[in-house]
Amino acid sequence: MKKVIGKKLYDTETATLIAEYWNVLGKGDFNYLSDDLYVTPNGNYFLSGEGGALTKYGVNCGNSLTGSSNIFSLTREEAYGWLERHKKTKVIIEHFSDLIEEA
Repeated sequence: MKKVIGKKLYDTETATLIAEYWNVLGKGDFNYLSDDLYVTPNGNYFLSGEGGALTKYGVNCGNSLTGSSNIFSLTREEAYGWLERHKKTKVIIEHFSDLIEEA
């Protein structure tokens, strides 16, 4: 999947997939959600995914909502927050070691 955001091309074929999340619901569920976190060769982060009508991927279809797929650009801090929310500790240590310290 490809999308241009702010004059930057985000392409799942040239970027590196660093983490995945799926909420275990089926694609027919309004709350179905599947996200893939990527980093581009230039160090920019983005989410590529799909979801049901009641997720961030829901789109207006006249008088109702439907699911869709999309790409969202993320700042480095937003990517870190996404990883922390989804408990991706190994990826945080690998890609964001400069943002963490021993407790």
